[in-house]
Amino acid sequence: MSRIGKKEIVVSEQVTASIDTGTVTIKGPKGQLQQSISNRIQITEINNSNGHILSLSTLDKSKEARALHGLSRTLINNMIIGVSTGFTKQLEIRGVGYRSQMDARNLILNVGYSHPVILPAPEGIDITVDKNTNITVSGINKELVGQTAATIRSVRPPEPYKGKGIRYKDENVKKKIGKAGK
Repeated sequence: MSRIGKKEIVVSEQVTASIDTGTVTIKGPKGQLQQSISNRIQITEINNSNGHILSLSTLDKSKEARALHGLSRTLINNMIIGVSTGFTKQLEIRGVGYRSQMDARNLILNVGYSHPVILPAPEGIDITVDKNTNITVSGINKELVGQTAATIRSVRPPEPYKGKGIRYKDENVKKKIGKAGK
């Protein structure tokens, strides 16, 4: 049985959870998220003096059910965190002449190509640019925030010799030495 799946999920007072057959809907101050859950996972809601608690259990002992146990718990927990506080990813651009800017809901990147790269922000994602080199991606869906940040980074990933490119805020890029004759 999954160790992560055994942990109970504490639902705060500002968040409401509704469980239908195969679908979990979480509503909070930042928005609403919906996720379909496998029919091999059973979700029970416990009303406690501290608030609501969600508990997950498997209906059978198959390998697939055990794999989905921890996944389902993590997805529901991330939904609760998302609608209450939200998720952010920060990227920074390094390189001479590399910069970014916002035009309505489009991110415009000038990162050494002969043309600017235009990336539209997906629905539910907010992108902000600070000082032309710091990009912040925020939203309530953790998967969509991470995918959007990865898409922005993939435009010009950091190269190993000078470190130029787009990287995550705390990413450590290992540098290679150049030619031996230098």
